Amino acid sequence: MADLGRALADQDWDGLVNLNVRVKPCTESLIVALEAGQVAPEPVRTRLEELRQFLDAAGEGATRAKAQAEQALKGVNRNRSAAKAYQNISTPWSK
Repeated sequence: MADLGRALADQDWDGLVNLNVRVKPCTESLIVALEAGQVAPEPVRTRLEELRQFLDAAGEGATRAKAQAEQALKGVNRNRSAAKAYQNISTPWSK
């Protein structure tokens, strides 16, 4: 959870993906142990709720980062278009 929190705070999306891959097998084995009565249900419920809240926050962060990236790309495209238009206007016509 600490690694996930740091990756989210740093907006390290690749790190979050890698950590997510490692979390799934852990949660699956935990559920198996819970169903077998090897672990108490309340601590598991608490930890899974913390994980769900974290995943919600990570999803929101990823959505915001995607929107920011899209806006930046639109700005680059506008600048490119403006530069091309200026080039077309400022270049003398050849006959």
